[in-house]
Amino acid sequence: MTAVHKTKWFLPLFSVALGLVFLGALWTGGDRRGGLEALAVMVATGFLVLAGGRSELIRGLRGDGRDAYWQRIDIHATVLAGNVAIGAITGVAYILAVGALRWRS
Repeated sequence: MTAVHKTKWFLPLFSVALGLVFLGALWTGGDRRGGLEALAVMVATGFLVLAGGRSELIRGLRGDGRDAYWQRIDIHATVLAGNVAIGAITGVAYILAVGALRWRS
């Protein structure tokens, strides 16, 4: 883990930065209220991560409470996410192939 990720401020500040990106994107798309709501949700998420310093769940997500238990959870979550992504790509490829074959015939 790099020094940037070891600080307890990384995830809250990253949440606020993402909220600002959401605000800009939604405001550009004409949905100012949705952008402000997205920013509020991300600021609240960042605050909860910052304020929940003693919670084992928050510390595991933040990265400063890592041990073998959290490493195992991280590995299992990564494998599950990879399987879901592969399944989604396979499903889209199958649908495109069926559509192309039906269009050709």
